[in-house]
Amino acid sequence: MPELKRFGAILDLSKTNQLHNTNHRRLFHMSDDKLVATIADFKNSLKGSTIKIHNNDYATVALRIGIFRRNLGTAATIKTDIVFQDDKKVIVKSEVFIDNKLVSTGLAEELRASSRINQTSALENAETSAVGRALAMLGLTNDKIASAEEVSGAIVQQDQTLTAALADLDKVSHIGSYKSWLTTNQKLMMDVKGKNPLAYAEFLEKFNKIKSKLETNGVIQ
Repeated sequence: MPELKRFGAILDLSKTNQLHNTNHRRLFHMSDDKLVATIADFKNSLKGSTIKIHNNDYATVALRIGIFRRNLGTAATIKTDIVFQDDKKVIVKSEVFIDNKLVSTGLAEELRASSRINQTSALENAETSAVGRALAMLGLTNDKIASAEEVSGAIVQQDQTLTAALADLDKVSHIGSYKSWLTTNQKLMMDVKGKNPLAYAEFLEKFNKIKSKLETNGVIQ
């Protein structure tokens, strides 16, 4: 049995190593218990808290973060780092720790030109998506890794009909054409509102900005 004599005392290294290994296993076990409880709480909290997008239910990043913090408090740490950014895109990595133990990671990429919001907030959107994906990889998900924010953003970016409608609104020159635009696009707006509430909120934000500009220019009152 290896021993070390120090300051007149005998230190049994084998017992010290055994104690260290026991504490290490206990730390892993505590982290596992906390994580299992957190995942269970998340599953039990999904009813009425998800966003339905094209008939699929998605959890928001805010819901994942809220339940993660509610269960783990200061034992939880979420770290984000910019992996890459230039004038075209930004990539963010998120790491999730429980009791200082790395338990999950997530990556997200946003293209600056993909939407008006990304022109000013691509970094923020990438960070949100990266955190959401890291928490989903941790187990805080129903059956969809992507968050409601990710899916809504992708749909808005890809939906040429929405983009074209907003472009047409921006060209309105008098109250008659504005009313005609509303009549033409009413069904589109109701469909988006019903199928994708987050996408509708983004669409409505853009609509209100254009409408405000038309009011300022005296096109509509």
